Amino acid sequence: MNTTQLLEMLKRQLKALEQEVLQHDSRLPAAQRKIMQDTERFNQALFIQHGAQLAPCVEQLAKSIAQLEKQLKLRLAPHVVELSCERIQDRFTAVKRAMLTTGINLKAAEQHKASNRARFAKRQQSAHADSGFGWIANNVMQNSHELYEELNKHLNWEKKIAQKIELLEANLENCHSVDKIKLQNDILLMHRRLGKCRQAISYIEDRIQTFERPHQRNNR
Repeated sequence: MNTTQLLEMLKRQLKALEQEVLQHDSRLPAAQRKIMQDTERFNQALFIQHGAQLAPCVEQLAKSIAQLEKQLKLRLAPHVVELSCERIQDRFTAVKRAMLTTGINLKAAEQHKASNRARFAKRQQSAHADSGFGWIANNVMQNSHELYEELNKHLNWEKKIAQKIELLEANLENCHSVDKIKLQNDILLMHRRLGKCRQAISYIEDRIQTFERPHQRNNR
């Protein structure tokens, strides 16, 4: 087979593969494309590609054939041309295999995402247990109305504690030196309570967001 016949054969193979890939990609539902959008399906030595769609591979394969055509025109060493031909055939084989294994890759991606969700839920549960605010979840029913009530309660406490600190600090300026140490300790204690209250507010706000997020998705 001469070089002209070789290039014609490769271009025919590419055209046939392009039609197969177009059909493959058009049959992919949006949900499957989304699940596999970050999946690398090839060794990077073959293709730079992410996701279920294989059209980018056809474009890269076309560039490889064009590069081979230039090598032949420049009459490069036979071993260079042979290496390019082998790489092109490897790429053809890899795309055909990828079309056959999309279903397997999809299941693997789904299992990976499910594992990530399970790990995230476990971390959230662990963080909740270690947060020091477990009593909130124990005393508050899991609905947004109860959570907002708890949030308002803590916001009121925050305001009252902040006012108490202002009063104590004002008294500190006018008190006798004998009473200053006790008053300073009282102020320190109030600041600690204020800090805890604000941490609890942040925690409740996070719980509200976690609770409402799936409901927001369902209402779209």
